[in-house]
Amino acid sequence: MTRKQQRGALIGAGLGALGLAAGLVLYALSDTITFFYTPSDVVEKGVQPGTRFRLGGLVEDGSIIRGQGKTVSFKVTDTAGTLPVTYVGILPDLFREGQGVIAEGMLDAGGSFKADTVLAKHDENYMPREVADALKEKGMWKHGDGAAKEGTQ
Repeated sequence: MTRKQQRGALIGAGLGALGLAAGLVLYALSDTITFFYTPSDVVEKGVQPGTRFRLGGLVEDGSIIRGQGKTVSFKVTDTAGTLPVTYVGILPDLFREGQGVIAEGMLDAGGSFKADTVLAKHDENYMPREVADALKEKGMWKHGDGAAKEGTQ
């Protein structure tokens, strides 16, 4: 084997080891990756029950129902679709109707979203970027207004 062939074999083995390591890292991270969807995306993309993801949109007006203990039910909407959410825990202080929210959890078999984490906006001019971008795509977001308005951009 010539020196050039040895060098080529060494480089090839190094690239193979690097590719294997990258593949193992990506496989290990695949369990912790959570995708972001709006309610209409959940229907369009056919998200299966048991799949962990982040649901974002606006808390629908008149949809908050406080149950027994720390159980709260509400609906998240992107004005094109709505998805019922159930959460057991203490909600953020700024959680309220008509405001942006991101809930992390999974769909149950009945099509309801079971959240284990709920994040709410923190001031008048902020909405989670994913929610604002999704609403902008649908032409439902007016920048700086703090709320979605149908037909405005």
